[in-house]
Amino acid sequence: MPAIDVHTHAFPDGLAERAIAALEAECPWKAVARGTIAELLKSMDEADIDVSLVCAIATKPDQAEGILKWCRKIRSDRIAPLPSVHPKTPDAPAWLGRFAEEGFAGIKLHPMYQAFAVDEGALDGIYAAAGERGLLVVLHCGRDIAFPPDDDRASPARLRRVVQRHPRLRLLCTHMGGWRMWDQVERELLGTEVYMETSFALEDLGPRQAADMIRRHGTQRVLFGSDWPWAAQRHQVDLLRKLPLTDQERDALLWSNAARMLGF
Repeated sequence: MPAIDVHTHAFPDGLAERAIAALEAECPWKAVARGTIAELLKSMDEADIDVSLVCAIATKPDQAEGILKWCRKIRSDRIAPLPSVHPKTPDAPAWLGRFAEEGFAGIKLHPMYQAFAVDEGALDGIYAAAGERGLLVVLHCGRDIAFPPDDDRASPARLRRVVQRHPRLRLLCTHMGGWRMWDQVERELLGTEVYMETSFALEDLGPRQAADMIRRHGTQRVLFGSDWPWAAQRHQVDLLRKLPLTDQERDALLWSNAARMLGF
């Protein structure tokens, strides 16, 4: 069965080891690899994954150009990079126009590492530009293990307000809509038009609750994600395959939903 992983991270070879070490120092979690493209491709082969979306994150306003150049370099039939802008990048909406013109599927944003709340007005120009250009916005959702548990900048309640203000926005909510904010996910997001992906949610929820949430949201709007190199792709695929779902539903999560969303 073919598979697409819609949530991975990687770094340029000369930066990867230092980047992973710095991120590991901020949280009680260890990566399963050093985060290079070569390691990602090896992991994909071991997990029978055909395509991975590589999510870049601009942690500074001046990084958009460098990230775009790197995304051009690594793009292939197996690696689909998502560039990024910082909310304070000068003329950030215009950057989304450049990304769209060059054929990138979308962008990645992370409220904690980019210091914003998902529903604050400063993001409206970026969301509007993404909606107009048909770009996917991949957002970290819920808590983050490296930040205090009361940090609600990516809460499902805030995400619901974004969706209400930007009905044209194609939003992919990572971690099943809100890692360890499951009550809010059920109340605010299940059944809405947002996409969700499974990374770091399946073990936390358990097979029955995960399958129930997937079906209640709609199996056509949930996709497979691993968050590699913070989790092993093969293990995450195994977790998904063990969910009490039909073969058709598993195929949708692993391949056809993402293929349709990305135009593959």
